[in-house]
Amino acid sequence: MIHQELLDLYTDYLLSSFSLTTATGLAELVDQAYSHDQITRFLSKEDYTPKTYWQQIKSVVRQIETDDGIVIVDDTIEEKPSTDENEIVCWHYDHTQSRNVKGINLLNFVYYRDFRKGQEMTIPLAWEVVAKAASVEDPNTHKKRRKSLRSKNEMVRERLRILTFQNRIRFRYIVFDSWFSSKENMTFIRQTLHKEFVCAMKANRTVAVSLQEKTAGKFVQVSALELAPNTSRLVYLKGLDSPVCLAKQVFTNKDGSLGVLYLVSSDTALTYQELTTIYHKRWKVEEFHQSVKQHASLEKSPTKTVRTQKNHIFASLCAFVKLERLKLCTKVNRFAIKHKLYLKALQACFKELTQLKTMYNI
Repeated sequence: MIHQELLDLYTDYLLSSFSLTTATGLAELVDQAYSHDQITRFLSKEDYTPKTYWQQIKSVVRQIETDDGIVIVDDTIEEKPSTDENEIVCWHYDHTQSRNVKGINLLNFVYYRDFRKGQEMTIPLAWEVVAKAASVEDPNTHKKRRKSLRSKNEMVRERLRILTFQNRIRFRYIVFDSWFSSKENMTFIRQTLHKEFVCAMKANRTVAVSLQEKTAGKFVQVSALELAPNTSRLVYLKGLDSPVCLAKQVFTNKDGSLGVLYLVSSDTALTYQELTTIYHKRWKVEEFHQSVKQHASLEKSPTKTVRTQKNHIFASLCAFVKLERLKLCTKVNRFAIKHKLYLKALQACFKELTQLKTMYNI
């Protein structure tokens, strides 16, 4: 059973810290009210799983969930370049950097809810750690490399099943980028979960513009489809039985060049504006990734074992939820809350330094 008081203390420490978060550091912070060994046992004694996490956040989710809620799926890499390699701390391809990086690959499932008067809340519902427990030989280099026993898409489908049928979370849309836009995921969301998807899609995916052409096997690449910019239409995506709403969004990049984004949704009643508005809320998961790393010390723990590394992730997500609740209550954003904590700490340091200088007449 989890030590609730120590969890509360540890998550406060993660939110308050501006450097590495260690058992020794927390013990010193509380003047040994909890010892280094007690804190270490808290992180290493048992596994804190997504089920444990759900028990911590269930009451918060129940307060904000709605039938039209949005669940956003995305992954991030918690970089750990100096940590010894194991089944979860290993090399992963980071598409944001277009290279392999060493760290922990996390799949995150985030609930987004916007309220009136500009208030909003982003709550991580669950996570999956990509564990590369198998070892295989690269056919090109003949070197051994790590491999996960489950694909990310399989992990996504299983976690969505749990969130929908076991946790019984109320939501309507599942939003994700093109990395998760496989036909298996789309079919699973519609036929098994009975939810709607909104996602980006690569330009080489093929569609039919009518049921007749679908039946005749006449598919064309999305990029070749005659679709005016910033409009939508119904099409039949190859591999899916039902029609989908396809939107073509044209935008200007920072360098002045034009970019094209193809979006697709199983909710065929959506207008172009509604579809793009829902998809753009996917950016909230990127903000979450940045915030949980910067504000909840996700990347600041020097834990060395798989269990303690996973348990630190659990605690960081709990800390983020605490920060999100503070944001909603104070109506101050996460960055401002963290800055206020930093300023208070700096003022305390300055005061202590002034007293020392006075004491020794320096």
